[in-house]
Amino acid sequence: MQTLAAFKPPLAMKQTSVDPARASVKHLLTRAYSLPCSTATHAFNQLVQSTSRFQVALDVLLPILDTPAELTQRILVSYLLYSLYAPHPISINPFQSALHASFVKERDLAMRVASEGGVSENEQLVWVLWKILKGDGSDIGPFSPATLTRSPLPPKLRAANLTLEEGPISERNKFDPFGDDDPSLVSPITTERDQEMQKLSEAMTLLLAARERVLTLSEQRILLPVIPRLTSPSVITSVDLPPLIANNPPLAQPLVVALMSSARTAGQGLELCLDVLRRLPPTLPSIDLLGRLLRDPTTVEDVVTGGKTTIADLVRTEVLGWFIHNCISWLDKAEQDEREGNISDDRFAKGVQNLCRFYNSLIKFSVVDPTSDADSAEMAHFTLRNARFEEANALYRVLVMGKF
Repeated sequence: MQTLAAFKPPLAMKQTSVDPARASVKHLLTRAYSLPCSTATHAFNQLVQSTSRFQVALDVLLPILDTPAELTQRILVSYLLYSLYAPHPISINPFQSALHASFVKERDLAMRVASEGGVSENEQLVWVLWKILKGDGSDIGPFSPATLTRSPLPPKLRAANLTLEEGPISERNKFDPFGDDDPSLVSPITTERDQEMQKLSEAMTLLLAARERVLTLSEQRILLPVIPRLTSPSVITSVDLPPLIANNPPLAQPLVVALMSSARTAGQGLELCLDVLRRLPPTLPSIDLLGRLLRDPTTVEDVVTGGKTTIADLVRTEVLGWFIHNCISWLDKAEQDEREGNISDDRFAKGVQNLCRFYNSLIKFSVVDPTSDADSAEMAHFTLRNARFEEANALYRVLVMGKF
């Protein structure tokens, strides 16, 4: 009597499941050598979800970098590894050390060939890696790997003349979330350290993804504990803050506090952060963030005196007035667009309600003085013009009553 085991297919007939994203990326690498590198990057981002890009790059792209693959593929892989974290500094790219190791290896190989009177076929790869590690990787974007491979290099750009600063990462911009600036403090590689680095890399990917979508609660739990490590130096720029605040309000306050309190954000970086806060629109996420910052006791550098102050005081003196003024300008523009039929949503009405409720709370907690013309004149004029809204009418009465 035959059993079910007799009907098992041979091992060769078993179909193995293939990740479609990885298969698509492999197909892309064989076809995209004639496309501009920036176009290939766009295609890669379309094929792979943002939360999976690091792992796919680790599994598919990185092995090609050091294998005897076609030169066009290796150039394309180098650019893709760079572009995953562009336009941010190369120093925070987790693949930076691998790119640097490839640069050193390929440069030494090219120099050996040159010493024998020949020209190595990998000269263009060395130049591409050099451009990326110098922070000029964006210059490569318009060119295809095939074009870069065929283009002869002038003598001054040959491998022997291409050098980098000492070490793969310049000390000034070193991204060292584990605080290993002192070589004597570097701990040996352990399983725990590998796991910690993996968590940090995952959190970095989530932080970048937070600019484009709402993170799930589990993703937020992964990201929140390591935000301070991702802000010194910062993984994101001031341009990234508005969409991140709009998409993920729970992350906004800890992220902004970490940016403002970071020693590396002092000076111009802190001023850029304050400028972003001044220009936020009158939406609930923005107002919630400002309200939390106005109660935050964290110590930071005073941008005016250079001394110490708190985030609450800094936001009150350097941000709040500008924020109110810009919100009023934003609402005036929204009202005009609504009147002209350019928008069909209720952003103007909601914005008026949000701003008036926010200002009422500022009065309630004595953050602003309704009897002071300097504090309330602009807001009184705004609420009078929009007195048809209940919140604006009520706030106008409070402001007028405070003067008599």
